[in-house]
Amino acid sequence: MEKVKKTPLYDVHVNMGGRMVSFAGWLMPVQYSGIIEEHNCVRKSAGIFDLSHMGEIFVSGVKSVEYLQKLITNDIEKLADGRALYTVMCLESGGIVDDLLVYRIKKDEYMLVVNALNTAKVFAWMRKNLVSGVEIANKSEGTALIAIQGPLSKTIVLSLDFKNPVSIKYFEFMSNNINGIDCILARTGYTGEDGFEIFLPSDYAAVLWDSIFAEAKDTGLMPVGLGARDTLRMEMGYSLYGNDITEETTPLEAGLSWVIDFNKEFIGKEALLKQKEHGLKRKLIGFMMLDRGIPRSHYEIFSSGEKVGEVTSGTMSSTLKKAIGMGYVPVELAKPGTRIDISIRKAMVEARVVKKPFYIPEKRKN
Repeated sequence: MEKVKKTPLYDVHVNMGGRMVSFAGWLMPVQYSGIIEEHNCVRKSAGIFDLSHMGEIFVSGVKSVEYLQKLITNDIEKLADGRALYTVMCLESGGIVDDLLVYRIKKDEYMLVVNALNTAKVFAWMRKNLVSGVEIANKSEGTALIAIQGPLSKTIVLSLDFKNPVSIKYFEFMSNNINGIDCILARTGYTGEDGFEIFLPSDYAAVLWDSIFAEAKDTGLMPVGLGARDTLRMEMGYSLYGNDITEETTPLEAGLSWVIDFNKEFIGKEALLKQKEHGLKRKLIGFMMLDRGIPRSHYEIFSSGEKVGEVTSGTMSSTLKKAIGMGYVPVELAKPGTRIDISIRKAMVEARVVKKPFYIPEKRKN
């Protein structure tokens, strides 16, 4: 049995009262003061997250672009230095190996940030498809990742002692130095709010975490665990690997056609074109409960008394004060406004299919 890992911030979490749980092979804080309080803090001010369990894989060499173009569905040719892009990797079947972010550091040098659950699998897939003129390195073990998310995240980041002026837009990043520590600062996140992520050597993670709290003491910054991270991404309708997307689902079914460029060659293209031609049989939907009851993963979805699918993710939205969920249903039931039933504790509870995201943060209304 594989030993559960600890991030470099494990002792910090314990000292701050974090309730630790096993997640994707790591001991992580699920909450500190409470999921609802932490969730609301991110929506109203700012929260700080330990994401050091995520995987960082670096790709370099003269054939890097050609290599990555084959591995991912999106087009990295359009990326300039200091820009990031969201994409997926697919099997030949069109099933999703992982969803990830690709950061272009400079010509022929990239950083891939992958899900903790999939780091070893993705690296093995990349090695299997490796070509001459490309080098790959899994630097996950030595890399820490700290995220600051929320409306006040920019204020907090600008107050920190970065060597170079911070001037990056959404989905941009820059090499920088903070308190003498070399790092990568990115304006990315998984909450829907404005936010930043800082990649740095693991040995310095605890020092940086403490210094951020020292600088942000007047902003209401709170540590946030996995529980609120999940409810935040749910409100945005973001997919979670292992729940909403897997090797058994395709990006077309998951509503991720916008990350596919069919004008280039990539693994899984033929299968996805065939699926597109023949028409989808199922789609990932968002739904909102009309009656009392919270949908949970694997709860069954019904229509006219017949089982038509199951819930992949579900929660009570702290912002909307309504229960929401996602799941796969036949395409004919995927239209917003369609009524469905969720089986909750042997009772049929009515829900309505709605368009995602469930919630639009202020910054995204403009």
